[in-house]
Amino acid sequence: MQNQTNIPTLRFPGFKGEWEKKRLGEVAERVTSKNSSNDVKNVFTNSAVQGIVNQRDFFDKDIANQNNLLNYYVVKKNDFIYNPRISNFAPVGPINRNHLDTGVMSPLYSVFKFNKGDLDFFETYFSTTLWYEYLESIANYGARFDRMNITVKDFYEMPLPFPTLPEQTKIAEFFTAVDKKISQLKTKKQLLQQYKKGVMQKLFSQTLRFKDENRKEFVEWEVKKLGEVCEKKSSNISANKIDDNFGEYVIYGASGILKKIDFYEEENDYVSIIKDGAGVGRIVYCKGKSSVLGTMEIIKPKIELNTYFLYCLLENIDFTKYITGSTIPHIYFKDYKNEICGIPSLPEQTKIANFLSAIDEKINHTQAQIQQIAWWKKGLLQKMFV
Repeated sequence: MQNQTNIPTLRFPGFKGEWEKKRLGEVAERVTSKNSSNDVKNVFTNSAVQGIVNQRDFFDKDIANQNNLLNYYVVKKNDFIYNPRISNFAPVGPINRNHLDTGVMSPLYSVFKFNKGDLDFFETYFSTTLWYEYLESIANYGARFDRMNITVKDFYEMPLPFPTLPEQTKIAEFFTAVDKKISQLKTKKQLLQQYKKGVMQKLFSQTLRFKDENRKEFVEWEVKKLGEVCEKKSSNISANKIDDNFGEYVIYGASGILKKIDFYEEENDYVSIIKDGAGVGRIVYCKGKSSVLGTMEIIKPKIELNTYFLYCLLENIDFTKYITGSTIPHIYFKDYKNEICGIPSLPEQTKIANFLSAIDEKINHTQAQIQQIAWWKKGLLQKMFV
């Protein structure tokens, strides 16, 4: 009922009355300036996850023909861009604001700039799903099932919430502060990851060594092939097998914990490696009384090894050099089992494992904070807009 009267469920004190509704074409104008002189060479793309980014950074190479950008739209800072391409992250295509300098974008995109209202407010609104229903109602999917086909006229008829400017600014400032907190936590996580990576390189190159409880040097590391210290165990569990299965035990996939099922394969903690498909070569530390999908292999010690040390040892190996296959990338134990590695004594393994696991705990705690604030923000967005 509140949505029908254009009054948000959650509101800052001091603001009353219904929100006005305006058409996109009333508060914004279409940008159609072409790169007719071909002098702008920065090609941007609109990513559903990363927003407006330089194409070269996004794809690691130039996709567009640098000598033929005449028909590309010139976009400036604070222009908004709609990408009609559908994805799991943007089921009707993303609308993002350009925070970069001047660049050009494919004519497949729709570019517009606001001439009324608070830009941060509208950027926040387009991060919600509240405008999806309108685009779905006017879209003609046509032959391209992966792209929304929308006429210019219908696009600029899109209804937008338009509270008073002070309320727009208040909402925008609040969510800007929330985004700043999330950004700070992401930076903290990145710094912790970089720190861990740097320490691991020093530890496994033995330029940094721990000492025993009596402050004495540990014995020298043994040089061994990976296949001498650990072995692989395959999993035959398919995603189909767990679809209708529910229980108390965790099963891991390439993206992490998938769900809980009523059986487990491994009693104790173990290490797994993604052997094919997305994320191939990534190492996962798995808690005991759990299982992994068949796209992953279990790596188990053949000698006395601290499990967390084994996890860190494998993390320090560049498995990408062992990837084969162009359609579905794959790695084989028979190829990487000859990797040379250093193995310290068990007491030194434990010291290393405890030190690095403490860093991982901080990384995981920071990630949990990011997710918690993101979910909190998502809930607020749905309540503070109409």
